Amino acid sequence: MYITSREKAIIELIVKTSGNHTAASIAAYLNVSGRTIQRDLKAVEKILDSFALHLVRNINKGLMIEGKNEQIFRLIQYLMNIDPIDQTPQEKKLLLLISLVQEESFKIQTLANDLGVSITTLTIYLDEMTEWLRHFNVQITRKRGVGVDLNGSESNKRRALASYILLHFNEELMESLFLLENEKSFQEVILFYFRPDYLFAIYREVNTTFNHLQHRLAYSDYIGLIVHICITMQRTEGSFLLEEDADFLNEQTNEYNLIREICQRIESSFSVEFTKDDVHFLAAILKGSKLQAVDIVPYDSVVLSKRIKNVIEHVSSQLHVDLTKDFSLYQGLLAHMEPALYRIKQEMGLFNPLKEEIKRKYPFLFLAVKNSIEKYFIDIPDFPDDEIAFIVLHFGSALVMQEEDLSIKALVVCPTGIGTSKILASRIKKKIVGIGSIEIKSMKEMQQQNNFSSYDLIISTVKLPFTNLDYILVSPLLSEENIVTIRNFIRDNIETITENKNYLKPAPKKAQAASFTSVTLGELLQEIKDVYQSIQSVLNNFCVYRMPHLKGHNLILEEMVKLAEKNGLLIDSSDVLEAIEARERKGGLGIPNTGLALFHCRNKNVHELIFQASHLEQPILVKGMDGKNMYMKNVLLMLAPEELSIREQEIVSLISTSLIENHAAILIFSSANEEMIRTKLESVFLDYLHTNILKE
Repeated sequence: MYITSREKAIIELIVKTSGNHTAASIAAYLNVSGRTIQRDLKAVEKILDSFALHLVRNINKGLMIEGKNEQIFRLIQYLMNIDPIDQTPQEKKLLLLISLVQEESFKIQTLANDLGVSITTLTIYLDEMTEWLRHFNVQITRKRGVGVDLNGSESNKRRALASYILLHFNEELMESLFLLENEKSFQEVILFYFRPDYLFAIYREVNTTFNHLQHRLAYSDYIGLIVHICITMQRTEGSFLLEEDADFLNEQTNEYNLIREICQRIESSFSVEFTKDDVHFLAAILKGSKLQAVDIVPYDSVVLSKRIKNVIEHVSSQLHVDLTKDFSLYQGLLAHMEPALYRIKQEMGLFNPLKEEIKRKYPFLFLAVKNSIEKYFIDIPDFPDDEIAFIVLHFGSALVMQEEDLSIKALVVCPTGIGTSKILASRIKKKIVGIGSIEIKSMKEMQQQNNFSSYDLIISTVKLPFTNLDYILVSPLLSEENIVTIRNFIRDNIETITENKNYLKPAPKKAQAASFTSVTLGELLQEIKDVYQSIQSVLNNFCVYRMPHLKGHNLILEEMVKLAEKNGLLIDSSDVLEAIEARERKGGLGIPNTGLALFHCRNKNVHELIFQASHLEQPILVKGMDGKNMYMKNVLLMLAPEELSIREQEIVSLISTSLIENHAAILIFSSANEEMIRTKLESVFLDYLHTNILKE
């Protein structure tokens, strides 16, 4: 057990002046912030636990240590005989990472001396950091007589350093920013690396930029962007430059323009110049960031929207829990998946510290989500478990984060049913999460039994004389290969396992009753009104144009928007057209393998939902949503007001995903037959009303 100088001082202070000190008074006495003391008190409580003592926080009497006198005496003796450390192991490892990132090579002894640890401790730290850095394609190499090297691209080193700081020192970082903002920080270096003046200037500029935007980042990614910019600034200043990358973002993207503006303002205050590669790198970080509000996500990626709906349906069918009508789940996944896919394709090395806990807490949901993702995102052969764990959280939230009420009943068969069979059963339960009960039977007992339907899983150490029975043959010692086989069997048979069981505990009757009254009559009527007006607007405004006199889709779109303005559906057609063109510059709008292209925007000048089509006499080459060029024969225009209610967003999403619902739908929307398309839209809306409104 290690203890820092400040933790020792806190314990000694509480012991000497029991009940006279609060966290605030200790902070003042030790000349640190209250948040620092609150964080240290958590560590103090763990130390006290090891002595069978506990910390009492009393508002009136202050902090006290309670327990037997002999235990308090033991604690005092321990404190008298130890040498406290000034840095925690986590801080030592951060110093190690910073040292390796800053220098090309280190001798083991030199590195141990610099960190103030033994060679044995340094070896342990190096092993742990080697495992951590593996997620970012960065390697630590150790060669006898040469020393320790850090190998990897500059971009991966920057990502690894930023991720380590954000994971382990997030609170300290936020506290430092707070103190800098209030001019109460006098640190020369923050977290052993950051220059305070750089960090605060970046914090201020990022804050200013995003406060004026509709798109807000999730707070963790907001802090992450600040950290990445500061690391980039200091690395470039230290001549650690990025390698040229052909896959960098297009310079016309919003992300690139935003980062360039931030960097230019920072450059005006300091004698540091960001390289063009730096701006591209940071723009990629921003593009891979999560949004704070999911309702501003545009429903433009028709293919991605359809995939997400398929994933939700597939997870629902595997667990026998209907989540298909949960629009907030769909919204959350849509907002999450686009940056997630970008992170994966760019190999940005995301690390999810909650992954193992999520796997343990929601084993069946994790497997169901993994099955669905691999089924509908086949273009990504190795979808990382770290990303899948984040997706599981979205589903867990939709299930109100209830604990899984599902366990597998397994049967273990051995020649005699004694001895090694119990060891095998114990190992299975320990290694395979989700197995609730294990029954052990001998070969003789198996032959006397006719019905095995009550078991979800049968594992045997010998071949069984049954031709109609699915079982897994394993070694009595349960090899790693056997464990993988059992896990794969469970994963492939989730739907069968959950078929006759409740995946979740039934909600209490009171809770069920409350759910019906959680929406007021006024809110319900407003929802119905939103749905009615949205559907009516789409059907009233729908038409198919033929404009053989116009060449090029831009001229056709201009004419369609001007006609909508003439009909009183929008104002300022030039601003609406500019918004459509801005969206087209961000990425392709052609729907792959359809001959359709969906041009759209949400704009303050649009009064109501508009969905229209225009058939082209000759196909036009446009960029598809998959980034590849394709021929378009039909222009689809979808315009919506800037502010949309949840139900209105649902209708917009419904239209976009119905375009590629199946092969028949693609043929209908490609037909340029106004009556057929209108009938299809009416059918889609009618089905939506039956499943989402009338049944509710």
